[in-house]
Amino acid sequence: MRKKSILVVDDDKEMLKIIRMFLMDDYQVAIVDNGRQAIEYIVKHTPDLILLDYMMPLFDGPHVLEIIRKREASRKLPVIFLTAVSEREQIMQCLKLNPQGYIVKPVSREDLLQRVREVLDKDEYGIFGI
Repeated sequence: MRKKSILVVDDDKEMLKIIRMFLMDDYQVAIVDNGRQAIEYIVKHTPDLILLDYMMPLFDGPHVLEIIRKREASRKLPVIFLTAVSEREQIMQCLKLNPQGYIVKPVSREDLLQRVREVLDKDEYGIFGI
């Protein structure tokens, strides 16, 4: 059986390494360090889930999610924000874009895996319609 794929988008290279280590036993993990690379990646590939940082240079997380939602081929991709941004106003702006979750860093391996499994399990039953 094929491992599900996760794209991790974060401008912090150390965080990318940590998240990859958390996920690599259970999932295929691709990493990019900015929003532009994320968009380029999803044009060529269709990950099963995207973990997206909020604050990044060039394209921030909300901008990336807006682009994802506007593209027919990617509009239903499950996206979870994984970010240090914890201000209520910014969280509420992100939630208007309908991500499948919002996790505040730091996060434990167990908590991250649990949330990822919840989202991917929902998708297996057709809830996201991909």
